[in-house]
Amino acid sequence: MFRKSLIMLAAAAALACGAHAAYAQDKIVNGIDANFPPFAAVGPDGKAVGFDIEALDWIAAKAGFTVEHKPMEWDSIVQSLKDKKIDVIASGLSVTPERAEQIAFTKPYWVITQVVLVKKDSSLSLAEVLTGGHSIGVQRGTSDAAAMEASNDKEGRKYTLVQYDSYELAVADVLNGRVEAAVMNDAPAAKAASEQEVKILGEAGIPNEEFAYGVNKENPELLAQLNEGLTALMADPFWQTLKDKYRPGEVH
Repeated sequence: MFRKSLIMLAAAAALACGAHAAYAQDKIVNGIDANFPPFAAVGPDGKAVGFDIEALDWIAAKAGFTVEHKPMEWDSIVQSLKDKKIDVIASGLSVTPERAEQIAFTKPYWVITQVVLVKKDSSLSLAEVLTGGHSIGVQRGTSDAAAMEASNDKEGRKYTLVQYDSYELAVADVLNGRVEAAVMNDAPAAKAASEQEVKILGEAGIPNEEFAYGVNKENPELLAQLNEGLTALMADPFWQTLKDKYRPGEVH
């Protein structure tokens, strides 16, 4: 009986190892925001580019699986993960208590600050934007949009929020004057300010957040594999290469 039990245990272990190896060879689908540089975007050739794209591809290559980066509407992306239409969200996803009730998060890899962006020739001060009843663009379905909405009409803050499908559309309307400011993560704001006639006034006065990958709660194997991959990546010289390429000195 003892010998039979050992054989059964060995067979179970071999089956588990085989299942993990087979899983590691599969393709996973990463849901991304197609308009969120420098983390994720779609280039002129139709291919996904960005910090999170290269980071996940590096992890996948080390683990032996491939990734399909699939652009999706951001305000429904968490539901798509829950419905198993995608396997992971690696696209500048903020860790929030509300999302943590629905999906699992990997270890965090980036700390973000929310900032206010205006036209370069704007005479508005940061205080005026946040207290003067001005129009502010935000991306629909984001944590910063929710935080701005929650803080409106409190402690002297007063503004009108205008929802957009992407940060890039919000910036476009700042430039054409349809809104007077936009609130977004500091990395895309810095990229916009380096390429367009906009400037960062300062922090938006809402909490800083962390980025992590989102995974379906029913897929603990993938969660563990991504955590292992992130740990390895952040200890590898390629991590510094990514930081230098996309936002030097501000990733940790």
